[in-house]
Amino acid sequence: MDYWFPIALVVLAAVFLLWALTPVRQGFSYTIERFGRYTHTAQPGLNFIMPIFDRVGRKVNMMEQVLDIPGQEIITKDNAMVAVDGVVFFQVLDAAKAAYEVSDLYLAIMNLTTTNLRTVMGSMDLDETLSKRDHINARLLVVVDEATTPWGVKITRVEIKDIRPPADISNAMARQMKAEREKRANILEAEGMRASEILRAEGEKQGQILQAEGRREAAFRDAEAREREAEAEAKATQMVSDAIAGGNAQAINYFIAQKYVEAVSQFATSPNSKTILFPVEATQLIGTLGGIGELARDAFERGPTPPTAPGVR
Repeated sequence: MDYWFPIALVVLAAVFLLWALTPVRQGFSYTIERFGRYTHTAQPGLNFIMPIFDRVGRKVNMMEQVLDIPGQEIITKDNAMVAVDGVVFFQVLDAAKAAYEVSDLYLAIMNLTTTNLRTVMGSMDLDETLSKRDHINARLLVVVDEATTPWGVKITRVEIKDIRPPADISNAMARQMKAEREKRANILEAEGMRASEILRAEGEKQGQILQAEGRREAAFRDAEAREREAEAEAKATQMVSDAIAGGNAQAINYFIAQKYVEAVSQFATSPNSKTILFPVEATQLIGTLGGIGELARDAFERGPTPPTAPGVR
């Protein structure tokens, strides 16, 4: 019988040890209470607590958590009814405060976010609520985080998931967007036509300038040709005059032949004449042309006539 007592003590010690060792999972913190009063916080791992005197009070999740905010209807500043829902991301930093400073942490955060969401969006117009989600999220984050600080909670993010305006407002917004797009399309089309007309006018202007320059160049060339023709005519007349002054009677035939040829060419170009009758013999024209040839040959053989000194006849 004596050996049963040590065995019993060993068994009781083992049971007491197993009862005193309390494992805490990673990502959680346990509050330890002694006779119902908080004493300390057990961190993840194997913790020793005094059996009978101490017990685990609350098991607090220390990981970042997501709380869904249910949809609700909010009246905006311009009296438009919109349905809104969102999410809140938070993390417990102090397990003791989260366990003993607020009765229901999740319900408290949900109600706090809901009321502040009504306050923030109720002070904005419908257009602002639809276009300034980042501004709404930032304001909600500041307000809710400040209110939950005494609870040992850090609000990391507040996001608006969806904003649903009424059907009639959605239809009106769709019509407005369509009108705006049609307006921009008409403006772009008008600007394109305007640019096209400007380019066309510029092209016509450049074309007219080039045509005017071409006519100017052609007129300059024609004038130069006429000038050279006149110079040649004057030179020929001077040669004939010099020949006549030198006593060459054949030079007179030059003028006669020239007028004769001009008269014949006018007969040939007349639209009413189909048949031309020459009242003179053709040999006379040939003889006249021959005289012109001899006159030119004599002029080239003699060379230019020396100028007569003043006062000498």
